[in-house]
Amino acid sequence: MARIFRWCEIYLQPLADVLGERVRYGAKVTGVARAGRDRIVDSGRDEQPFTVHVEHTDGREERVLARAVIDASGTWSTPNPLGANGLPALGERAAHGRISYRIPDLKDPAVRARYAGRRTAVVGTGASAFTALAHLADLATDEPGTHAVWVLRRGITGSTYGGGEADQLPARGALGLRAKKAVQDGHASVLTGFRTAAVETDGQQLVLVDEDGHRSEPVDQVIVLTGLRPDLSFLSEVRLGLDERLQAPVSLAPLIDPDQHSCGTVYPHGANELAHPEKDVYLVGMKSYGRAPTFLAMTGYEQVRSVAAALAGDHEAADRVELTLPETGVCGGAGLFDQPDAHQASGGGCCSVPAGPQVLSIGLGAPTADPSDGC
Repeated sequence: MARIFRWCEIYLQPLADVLGERVRYGAKVTGVARAGRDRIVDSGRDEQPFTVHVEHTDGREERVLARAVIDASGTWSTPNPLGANGLPALGERAAHGRISYRIPDLKDPAVRARYAGRRTAVVGTGASAFTALAHLADLATDEPGTHAVWVLRRGITGSTYGGGEADQLPARGALGLRAKKAVQDGHASVLTGFRTAAVETDGQQLVLVDEDGHRSEPVDQVIVLTGLRPDLSFLSEVRLGLDERLQAPVSLAPLIDPDQHSCGTVYPHGANELAHPEKDVYLVGMKSYGRAPTFLAMTGYEQVRSVAAALAGDHEAADRVELTLPETGVCGGAGLFDQPDAHQASGGGCCSVPAGPQVLSIGLGAPTADPSDGC
């Protein structure tokens, strides 16, 4: 959480200051549509402005007219549930007081007390799970009895902890190495091949039950870090072209499909790949990736530059997408990774992407550990 606040301070706030009164605080977008047209009406649709419905914290409602809509709302507010089938596990809602969907901020005394001296299940993989394991391992050195149970759908392979020193983004690689050390030092144990179907209460503790009826050891807390998904509810009256699996724009989805690769390389893309059947609607940033897990903020910078150029009528600049991403040092697909006994080699970038421009990496002075969530 501290990382997100820092991200707001050094990146978002300066942008908001430049935009001045154009930025509305304490407001939430509740709907987007064409003026006088629901999603089924064709007649005169493209000639109508968009109506953006906004609700303020004091209950006041507002309707803003817009020529174009760029949705950069991220996926931070919609974490995936604990259930392995994409739905909340049985009993998950009832146990909400002991289940968290965020990396714990152990600098907060109240949060620290929640995990100190307790057993915590960490469900998920990737940078968020690595970070949670590392934080709990640090806590264990000060608070005896603190222990993490890392719950994985797959088995332990060469790529379980990410690319490590082979990761071209050093801070990302270091997270995996810290998680590995947490396991090696005994601060975390690993429960593999486990797809959660239910949560049961055992006295004051929780027990996770998988699809085959296997049960975890009792734990005091559960941290669910199984990814994020886009909130599309307020876009129901505009016509989106989304991949049926990833919920990403159909032209972008094949480039980021985690079933195909996880190396982090993504073919340069911009306004053309982000376009939808509804003219002048764009989903950008992490939301453009739908449920794919490998978004980096530098991708969002270039997406927005391309979209802004397209809306300004500079199609040459919009087509000149410049993007080179640091590889993870891991190559493989989640379709393989999800098999409990799958063997997966790690190493330099071995995933192929279509040939495209090889240009300088881009960045705006963001933190070294590149944030991938909205704020």
